[in-house]
Amino acid sequence: MPDDEDRSAVEQARRVKLARLRAAGIDAFPVGFRRTHTLAELRRGWDAQLGQGEESGDVVRAAGRIVLRRDMGRLAFWTLRHDGHELQVMLAVGALGADQFEVVGDLDTGDWVGVQGPVIKTKRGELSVKATEVYLLGKSLRPLPDKWKGLTDVEVRSRQRELDLAVNPAAMRAMRVRSQVVRSLRESMLAREFLEVETPILNPVPGGALARPFVTHHNALDTDLYLRVASELYLKRLLAGGVDRVFELGRMFRNEGIDSTHNTEFTMLESNSAFQDYRDMMELARGVIQEAADAAGVGRRLSYRGHEIDLDGGWSELTLLDAVREAIGQPDLAYDWPLNRVRELCDKHEVATEPGWGTGKLVLELYEKHAEHRLTGPTFVTDYPVEVSPLAHPHRDDPFVTERFELIIGGREYANCFSELTDPDEQRARFEEQALAKAGGDEEAMVVDEAYLRALELGLPPNAGLGIGVDRLVMLLADLSSIREALLFPQLRPEEM
Repeated sequence: MPDDEDRSAVEQARRVKLARLRAAGIDAFPVGFRRTHTLAELRRGWDAQLGQGEESGDVVRAAGRIVLRRDMGRLAFWTLRHDGHELQVMLAVGALGADQFEVVGDLDTGDWVGVQGPVIKTKRGELSVKATEVYLLGKSLRPLPDKWKGLTDVEVRSRQRELDLAVNPAAMRAMRVRSQVVRSLRESMLAREFLEVETPILNPVPGGALARPFVTHHNALDTDLYLRVASELYLKRLLAGGVDRVFELGRMFRNEGIDSTHNTEFTMLESNSAFQDYRDMMELARGVIQEAADAAGVGRRLSYRGHEIDLDGGWSELTLLDAVREAIGQPDLAYDWPLNRVRELCDKHEVATEPGWGTGKLVLELYEKHAEHRLTGPTFVTDYPVEVSPLAHPHRDDPFVTERFELIIGGREYANCFSELTDPDEQRARFEEQALAKAGGDEEAMVVDEAYLRALELGLPPNAGLGIGVDRLVMLLADLSSIREALLFPQLRPEEM
């Protein structure tokens, strides 16, 4: 980007040009422009048909932003870009006339223009429109970044996504991948006969996940409400009403830290299916992620941050406890160890702990610090401790854990799932344990949700729920290093204007 002094001079010069255009009776910000073709349609329609130096005779009207210009006296060339596609425009005094050729000399890179003229291919083989008319559609008063240095500052790219999209093809590609992924996820769920629903974003109690919520006040109702941290509890209430399978693609909000894989506002695919368990959800997760990779055009064998990921091969499975045992070299670690012995193990491996944590929470901390990042290929990490899974059904064969998995790819979590707890008395007991933890200072702990417990007492069929992080899936499929790049407008500190 130009420094402030240079940019100020450029902006001043552009305003002088704007005044000159207006004095000549040219509207620099008109309404509408009738195109006959997009730039992509011109590429598809004529690029293969014309040979070098050939003219089609087909007159078209197209539009785009000037991103490059070359002036050669009585001849000029522009490169227009729009919607991720580019096309050259040839401007000659003979075709435009001297007066209009002089006017277009006041146009700059960054300006939006419409052009009319025949489609040709230059002697160098470049598909072009030979302009006979040029229309100014929007004057750019701020300069684009230097064409050679580009726009690389991550902070600027994230704050000014419109600028990022204008000059960085990779940003446009990431946006398209995201659109394809979201569309694919929706179509995959609909094809499996899931019903798409919408649940409240403002909730009377925060629930469905261990997370710190945002709180606001509803003036008309004179009550505090919370931006949802998950939609899970509402989805299960629908199953209690007799719906077979449901899903929601929506925004969630967690008042927590921001880093390369976390944003306070993010998109989740959440679903629940009656009469299924967490192993059925493994197949669902595998299927919809593979189909998203196909839809994004990246294939099922891809490279992500230097790791070769095979989404088409075997997806591994291991328990959380076994992952910890292997990572720290403690093959006899067990959930029935004395609590002080597990604490000593955490101290040995430099894992910070809190006084109120039980064995399950301590083992989870060991896993997150020492084991998770080691799992490169798609891996279902199963059987999470009861203590850290307040909504999950107890494992049918092991009282210390639940029927829950997280899907790890490239050392990061992409999905969370469990066979749902349907016993209202057990759920109340777990909610009360969570409420005690919250009263003790755990801001991520849940509260007692009486409306949800009432639904459980009505009767909830056996079911399983699956949540997939859409932003992280976009990161994986577009090979992005930060969640900022997967979001069009990530959350940032307030900007000093």
